Amino acid sequence: MHHQGYTIKEMLESVASHEFVLPAIQREFVWKPEQICNLFDSLMQGYPFGEFMFWRVEPENSARYAWYDFVREYHQRDKPHCPELAPIHDKRVTAILDGQQRLTAFNIGLRGSMSLKLPYKWWNSSDAFPRRVLALDLLAPPERDEEGNCYTFNFIGEERIGIDGESLWFKVSEILGLDDGPDMHDWIIDKVVDKEQQKLAFRTLDRLHHAVRKDQVVAYYEEKSQDIERVLNIFIRCNRGGTSLSYSDLLLSVAVSQWKDLDARREVHGLVDEMNRVRSGLVFDADFVLKAGLMLNDLTSIRFRVANFTPENMAVLEKNWTNMSQALLETAELVDSFGFDSRTIQANNSLLPIAYYLNRKGAPRDFETSDQYAIDRRAIRNWLTRSILKASGIWSGGQVDTML
Repeated sequence: MHHQGYTIKEMLESVASHEFVLPAIQREFVWKPEQICNLFDSLMQGYPFGEFMFWRVEPENSARYAWYDFVREYHQRDKPHCPELAPIHDKRVTAILDGQQRLTAFNIGLRGSMSLKLPYKWWNSSDAFPRRVLALDLLAPPERDEEGNCYTFNFIGEERIGIDGESLWFKVSEILGLDDGPDMHDWIIDKVVDKEQQKLAFRTLDRLHHAVRKDQVVAYYEEKSQDIERVLNIFIRCNRGGTSLSYSDLLLSVAVSQWKDLDARREVHGLVDEMNRVRSGLVFDADFVLKAGLMLNDLTSIRFRVANFTPENMAVLEKNWTNMSQALLETAELVDSFGFDSRTIQANNSLLPIAYYLNRKGAPRDFETSDQYAIDRRAIRNWLTRSILKASGIWSGGQVDTML
């Protein structure tokens, strides 16, 4: 059933109270700051920004599933994942099947922050991830640029809020607690003397207030069925045809729904985080782990297809997860011990044959240091060096699956 009727403020209140939640089949937040800015510009201009899809879960069923919260204070290194919620009992919740990225973008912009790594900073540096909040320049004339944007949004440090050169930056989250009329006027005249600039700033701030707190801009489709198979089917069909959800994200969602004893989402992302902490600076992701899962377990095909993520294959992957994850982590540490890093390894796929070998061999966690395996390590390093020199293009090209 289709509906129209939420304001953005009402949506975020439901996020804060955990009435709106994310099901385990959802992926991580992946939007960039400029995408969030573009979304807020569309909101200010009154453009439609897509329909949401809600799944109403009745109180008697809410405890059957794992639920996740929306990202609020995004930190690329320390808090990139959706936090898991405590079990929800006897409470009706609304699971977001389509619209997670948009709703998370509103949540970050109006309730939180983003901390992204600065270029040329080390990943483990304490100052590499400065906290920045979404701000709107109230003195920028609302004129369309080449991309069609009218309003100037940006993520900035809070020390820049207020007058900054020729800009008057307003912290967007403050609009939730700022009443219209005199309160907005007082905020502006405390910072701007020129009457024309005051008028421009007030018009822009008033538009933001209406867009967030008054205009019922959210359209949504509501699914009330309690059949998880039907809901999963809807989710797959809704996301498979678009580009907003990568195929590997979808396949991880399928795996999450089929593992019995382990939490696939927690295990996969936990392994990715652990591998990324290895000092070589190689950046691994869920794509790499999922492809490794198919390859290391000798499943019939390693291509990213829903048909390869059957309950039978997922049962094999879950059963062998401990050994497989150990082989992948050992691979990352072994390559680091060779002296390779993100500048020399252009495609992480070139490491999968090494992980396959270590997994089949049952290599221990001290493989990269034990004298017992010195000959193996030398052979692996020679192979990897030749592979990088002779086939680096193939590892990241269209023939990678055939190579593997």
